Amino acid sequence: MFEIGNCSKEMNISLDAFSNELKNIRTGRVSPEILKSISVDSYGSKTPLTQLSNINNLDNMTLNVNVWDSSLIKNIEKSIIDSNLGVTPQTEGTSILLKFPELSAERRKELVKIISEIAERFKISVRGIRRKHLDDIKKCEKEKIISLDESKRFHDDVQKITDLTIKKIEDLSLVKESEILKV
Repeated sequence: MFEIGNCSKEMNISLDAFSNELKNIRTGRVSPEILKSISVDSYGSKTPLTQLSNINNLDNMTLNVNVWDSSLIKNIEKSIIDSNLGVTPQTEGTSILLKFPELSAERRKELVKIISEIAERFKISVRGIRRKHLDDIKKCEKEKIISLDESKRFHDDVQKITDLTIKKIEDLSLVKESEILKV
């Protein structure tokens, strides 16, 4: 039997992933969230930076990474540089200062383009989920598990969920773009 809840659940997972991806794109104020995706080589395995240090805002454009194990400072610096955040780490003892430059108008436009590309990628993902579930409906109908009327209703439900999810992706994109363009 076809379960519409599975379709909704999969699309919500995509929506959450998109939302998390947007958090990595910085707006005017720098947030410790921007460093969440950075992994560091520590003792032979990749460990998230957030598990190796304490990260605080010193001001709107500066983050302080207080490293717990001083032997990992070089690896952490390398991971930050490799992450393409556009910042050079400055080490003072067990603290690493990250001074982010103000966003230029050109960089803001670049970020808006990046957001559009990410949004399009997630819309394609949602459409792929829709296609998979529509195929499942057709299969159930062909095997006489569901009637033609149920098939039509499920098709409509899947399309409504798809439209709603894509609308939410577009809304999140617009909010993030307006945050970036606001000086």
